[in-house]
Amino acid sequence: MAEFEGNLISLMVMTDAYKQTHWMQYPAGTKKIYSYLESRGGTFDNTVFFGLHMILKQYFVGKVIDSYMLEETLDFCTKVFGDETYFNYDGWAYICDELEGRLPLMIKAVPEGTVVPNRNVLMTVENTDEKTPWLTNFFEPLLLHTWYPITVATLSREIRKMLSRYTSVAGEEVSPFHLNDFGFRGTASVTDAGRGGSAHLLSFQGTDNLVGIQYAMKYYGAQVCGFSVMAAEHSTVTAYGRDNEIKAYENILDRTPEDKTVSIVCDSYDAVNAVDNIFGRILKEKILARSGKTVIRPDSGDPVVMAETTLELLWKHFGGHINEKGYKVLDPHVGVIYGDYIDYNMIQKILDQVVVKSKFAPSNIIFGMGGALLQKVNRDTQGMSFKCSAAYVDGEWRDVYKQPKTDPFKNSKRGRLRLGKVCGGNGCYETFPLGSGTHDELVTVFKDGELLVDYKFEDIRRRADIV
Repeated sequence: MAEFEGNLISLMVMTDAYKQTHWMQYPAGTKKIYSYLESRGGTFDNTVFFGLHMILKQYFVGKVIDSYMLEETLDFCTKVFGDETYFNYDGWAYICDELEGRLPLMIKAVPEGTVVPNRNVLMTVENTDEKTPWLTNFFEPLLLHTWYPITVATLSREIRKMLSRYTSVAGEEVSPFHLNDFGFRGTASVTDAGRGGSAHLLSFQGTDNLVGIQYAMKYYGAQVCGFSVMAAEHSTVTAYGRDNEIKAYENILDRTPEDKTVSIVCDSYDAVNAVDNIFGRILKEKILARSGKTVIRPDSGDPVVMAETTLELLWKHFGGHINEKGYKVLDPHVGVIYGDYIDYNMIQKILDQVVVKSKFAPSNIIFGMGGALLQKVNRDTQGMSFKCSAAYVDGEWRDVYKQPKTDPFKNSKRGRLRLGKVCGGNGCYETFPLGSGTHDELVTVFKDGELLVDYKFEDIRRRADIV
């Protein structure tokens, strides 16, 4: 059950309204419905499977159907449809009374964190009780909520892959803090912040989204797996007034332990002046006297221009060294973070300028990503789809599929499926008919109200890692 304004939302209404009528629509003699989840294809060629456990633990495990909700849901659905016969009262009563409120479903899925090429099966769902074939696709909308953590996990991993192309050329490695989650304020709910924030943490450790860390801890048994630093925002600078901008920066530096990293936003008034004159001259000795790093955040203007300008000014005032690959590495006391207008493409544009053209090592600059990480994604980003592919009718399995003439992209798979590994590396998978081989990468994770596998966050991280 889920809380809503002090009451409970019944699991019986966590679906599309029209699915309440589907129990009457399947062919006579239907005993089982079998469906699958896949990425039909989208922005990226591979998909990181993640987030199913969060939904199963929140909604599916244990006794989830209670008798006292039946009459209330019947009344509600009768008012919605104007007909009391649409709601499957007897079907839900059977689950409540005979099955003790436990969902008669079997869900198989690839282990979370696995990277699978698009257009392959990621999860299958079928009913285990022949009296409840309608239940499989009833929960399509709720199970499809996995699209969100899947998509965020995929996006973060793809950014890590993109960063690695620049770091490898410069003789460096991607930092766990190269991409930081700034997205809590941009999400539609705390749940989204938790699911998306934990997905980001599969590939990075930098985050200001505390809920994301706690979701990883709550649902996947993680230790504290995300980290942040002392950081300024505009209010902690502008509260001093324009004439006291230097005092604001001094206070932030003084209040940060000298061996800790501090991030200071510098564009409240004039970012170039702040870097060139205040940090580069007036506060230079104070910065150098600390053993921790002072990270400058110039978050206004053209990100490509401002990132390069800030790096050039820090190089001018603080210097550094040229590494073996010929790239400029700033003095370890200073660095840059850019956290405005940042998305996949903008990171690439900035790195093309500062790394490829200006020969600054990518370790000099890290990024904060907010709305583009947790908000500017949708189900179509990776083309997530849940479709029925088989039905057990009159004692035999029959293939079920759609093949729209006007849109071949929407063609669905047919029959019961397995996921086979076709080579040794991560991402080497292909979908086959069930029974066509000896091994299936899909694991039974849920059956009849019980969670059968409890994945741990560090194991998921290892599966999602770039090798």
